[in-house]
Formats: sequence, C-alpha cells, structure tokens
Amino acid sequence: MFGIDRTVQNLVGAESYGFYFAIFNFSFLFNILLDFGITKFNNKNIAQHNHLLNKHFSGLVGLKIILAISYGIVTFIVGLLIGYSSDQLYLLGFLAFNQFLISFILYLRSNISGLLMFKTESLLSVLDRVLMIIICGILLWGGITNTAFKIEWFVYCQTLAYILTACVALLIVIKKASFKRLTWNPAFFVLIIKQSFPFAVLVLLMTFYNRIDSVMIERLLPGDNGDVQAGIYALAFRLLDSTNMVAFLFSVLLFPLFAKMLQNKESIVEIVKLSFSLLIILSMIVAIGCHFYSYEIMDLLYNENISESAKILKWLMAGYVAISTTYIFGTLLTANGNLKELNIIAASGMVLNIALNFYYIPRLEALGAAYVSVVTQFATAIAQVILVQYFFRFKINLKYLLSIIIFAVGVIIINILTKQLNLIWYFNFGIMIASSILLAIPLRLFNIRLIYVIIKERDI
Repeated sequence: MFGIDRTVQNLVGAESYGFYFAIFNFSFLFNILLDFGITKFNNKNIAQHNHLLNKHFSGLVGLKIILAISYGIVTFIVGLLIGYSSDQLYLLGFLAFNQFLISFILYLRSNISGLLMFKTESLLSVLDRVLMIIICGILLWGGITNTAFKIEWFVYCQTLAYILTACVALLIVIKKASFKRLTWNPAFFVLIIKQSFPFAVLVLLMTFYNRIDSVMIERLLPGDNGDVQAGIYALAFRLLDSTNMVAFLFSVLLFPLFAKMLQNKESIVEIVKLSFSLLIILSMIVAIGCHFYSYEIMDLLYNENISESAKILKWLMAGYVAISTTYIFGTLLTANGNLKELNIIAASGMVLNIALNFYYIPRLEALGAAYVSVVTQFATAIAQVILVQYFFRFKINLKYLLSIIIFAVGVIIINILTKQLNLIWYFNFGIMIASSILLAIPLRLFNIRLIYVIIKERDI
C-alpha cells in the first residue's frame, strides 16, 4: 500500500489512476458470478465436515470454470452498455481475469481455513501482496526501463502475482484433498448453486454498496472530471481499503470458528466480545486519528490534491468503525444461517447508497460519495447489531458499553492534546496511538490471557 500503490498513484497522477480505479471497482460489481457464494458455503461446510474436502474439491473446480466464463460475458456486456471505450474495455479484460484469479485463490484458501490450518491460510493471504511488492518494485526502482511508468504495468504485475499465488495454493489443497481427477457432475453443480445462492445474493448486494461509489463518480461527472474525481476519491479509499484488510482477515478466521462452535453448541459470547473489542479499539484509533491528522497523512503520502483527498479521508475512515462491526456481527449471522435477514439489510443498504449517490455526487463530487459511504456503512452495521441481539439474546453489558464510550471520548481527547505538542506531527501521531492503546488496558476492553487461550486451543 505505502510502497507500491502510493508510488504508482503519484507517478501516473489522479486522472490516470482514477481511470484505472473506476474500472477496477466496476470489475468487482459482478464478482459474485465467479463464486456464487461457493467460498463462504465451502468454508462453513469443510469446517463442519472435513471428510468432504476430496469430493467437493474435485467437483467445484469445474464449476468455477463455468462461472468464470459467465462472469466474463456479463461484465463485458454491461461495460459495453454503459459506454466504456476500447481503452477501458482493454483494461477491463485484464482486471476481469485478475478477479477470476482472486476468486480462485479465495476458494482455495476457504478449504485451508475450513481445515482450521490458520497459519498456512494467513501466509497465503499475504503471498500475492509480497509478490506484488517484489515484481512492481523491480519495475519502479530496478532501473530496467527508462519509460515512464504506465498504469497498465501495475495491472500486469497484479496478474503475475495472482497467478503465482494461485499455483502455490492449488498445490497445497491438492495434497490435502488427495486429489486425483476432476469430476463433471451437473447434478452436483445445481445442488451446490442452490445451497450457495443465499450467500451469492448477499455478496452481490454488499459489493454494490461498497464498490459502486467510484464507478458512479466516473459515470455521473462530465468529461475528464469524472476520472479526476475518481482518482481523488481513490487516494483516500485506498487507505480505507488497506486498513480494511485487517478486519477482513478477522472475518476469515472467525467464520469457520463460529460455524464449528455453533454446530457444537458451544458458547460464543467470549470470542464475540474479544474479537469485537480488538477491532473496535483498532478502528476507533484509526478513524479518530485520521480525522485529526488527515491533511498530514495525505501530504506525507501524495503529491497532489492533498486538501480535497484529506476531506474525503476524514469521512471514509469514520466508516471503518462500522465496517469493522459488520465483519464481526455479519460473520456471526452468516455462520448462523441468517442469510435472508442479511440480504434484506444488504439490499436496503444498496438502494440507500445508489439513491444518495445519484443526488450527492453531481452536487458535491467525490466528497458527496464519501458522505454517502459513511451513512450506508453505519446504517447496515446498526441493523446487523440489532439482528444479532434479536437472534442470540446476548446479555447487555452496560459496563462494557460504557467502557467503549469512555475509550472513544478518551481517544478524541488524546488526539486534541497530541496536536498541541511541539513535535514533528508523526511523533505526535505515534504518541497518540501508544496512549490510546494504553487507555484500553485499564478499561479492560480486551483480555490478553483469553487471547492466548483461544490461540492455543484453536491452533491459530
């Protein structure tokens, strides 16, 4: 993020990166056709029934190929319908192939995490990024070309990194599944799709309200201004995206754990509280810190559009608190099978997001999309918390809730105080982070002993 992506954004400029970023997010919109909820279904199923790995893997790889063809057809047809140019379609071709590779890697990882091989799964989760750093770093700083860096090169580097990661993950799963040959069973395909369909709808709806912002910015604003505003939005969004990876990895670890514990009728209260506490501490420190230090952060990272992107960062990172909440409670509801209710929430979030974007983007440009993102994220997060309370009837711990409120107020005060220090701003920022973490300890927002017990028991 900070070494490669930031450098690429600075080298190619807001307009060129915005051109890429809008198409990149468009390639996400129909991503569910690559997977159809198979990864989530498979993760839960393998976690509960390890012996099915060989049977399911042999059949599902063939189904993934069929889905990839369907995804490619739909993506290009919609791209043509909304008026993409030949240059945009060319880039979309590579980005669509990258989406297939990402989906295939996630499917392979779902088998590994379903077997509760969390150490291996964690290594695979960062392998593509490590390879991306190496490959793109050679192009950026290796002195092998005198030509100015092009945004297309960035995409090609991603493709190569994903191909190599997919090969490594495939070899691991083949070994664990004692794989011999692919099976072609249409009846099995139909059965899996029927069982996966609720997952598919949920992912599709969530993808739309999480990823459509930059696409609408590029399409709704006239001329090159659409690419420029999408590029400015991308400067802040990529920071949100990078911090979001931490919350996402939590959900990847928690989903099979929740599924297994619910099946065995084990108490989930402690692990829900622990995971929520860890993420809420992280997200509040990040969100509040980015509000107070938004200009300094953007000025450190980028060369242009600092003020505009800093305003967007303030709002987008506020939504990180809500996103972290959904990764805990949404994952719990998914593991519990409450997909109908989750789909209603996600559909409402999508309609709210698109409707508000149609109104605010033409008036406030990229900043309007940031406002809409925060509203949508908090609306869906609150709805999921209410739903969890309805289904699980957790005892409301007023002391714990008060601790969270005190922590939030305390982090705000710490930020105000550190801004007044006569030091270089990043020293102030570091002091703020350290002080905020220390504040969480007397408030007992997380239990270090419990973390150790869970890691030891679950072999994470």
